[in-house]
This record gives sequence, C-alpha cells and structure tokens, in this order.
Amino acid sequence: MGFGIDSVIEVTSGATLLWRMSVDADVKQRERNERLSIRIVGACFIALAIYVVYEALTDLINRKAPEHSIPGIILACVSLVVMPILSRAKKQVGRKLRSAAMNADAKQTDFCVYLSVILLAGLLLNAVLGWWWADPVAGLVMTPVIAKEGIAGLKGKPCCDAC
Repeated sequence: MGFGIDSVIEVTSGATLLWRMSVDADVKQRERNERLSIRIVGACFIALAIYVVYEALTDLINRKAPEHSIPGIILACVSLVVMPILSRAKKQVGRKLRSAAMNADAKQTDFCVYLSVILLAGLLLNAVLGWWWADPVAGLVMTPVIAKEGIAGLKGKPCCDAC
C-alpha cells in the first residue's frame, strides 16, 4: 500500500513535469510555469512526508511488523535499479533545460530509492533480528528531509540542485 501511495505521488510529480515541458511559450510564461511546477512538486513532497509520518506512527503505535510481500520485495528491488537511472536522466535534462522543477522531480525520484532501501532494510532487520520497529523509525528519520524539500518547493525555491 505504501509503495502504491508513493507511486501516485511520484506520478503526479512526473506528470507535472511533462506538462511543464510541453507548454513552454515565451520567457515570462516559461518562468510562471516553472514556478508553478516547483510548487506542485513541493506539494507532492509534503504529501509524501505526511503519508510516511502517518504510516510510521500507526505501525509504531500498533507494534505492527512489516508484512512479507513477494511482489512488494520485487518492486522494491526493481526500484533500486531503475529509479537511480531515472533520477540521473532527470538531472541531466534539468541541467540542460535549466529547470529547477525538473531537478526537484529528480529529488522526488531519489526519495523513492531511499524508501525502497528502507523497506528492504526493515524487512531484513525484522526477519533476521526481529526488529519490527526498524522500518517505521527509518521512515520517521527521513521525514524532516522530505518535508524540508516540500516546504522549499511550495515557496518556489527547491533546496535540491537548482540551476
């Protein structure tokens, strides 16, 4: 479920960038579209942070261990391979287009990789050491970083590698 919600957020961010790249007009319009795109990506970061906090606190309060899901594990492993490649490509495009919004979206993709690592680490630590709490605690540790990116994006000033 968590991956599904994270994917919806990632797709929203990516769709915003597709829109942003398809509507370039004059310089003034391009700058307005860039600022709007950065804000939408920032809102996606905030949504992701809220979701991670909710899920982590719910799991900690209920002492819920990560569920074993073969499709989830496979998806997390695929994400560890595909998402860094996608992020690198987005960063290259962002540099070439001088698009802070594209760089912010690349950061969103990086967070997907981090969440995949946390998911796999949580499953492994639970299976090997019985540390059911490792996954939600790791999620809570990431939340301030995700929220910081989101707040900066909402202000129109992403803290990631802007151009």
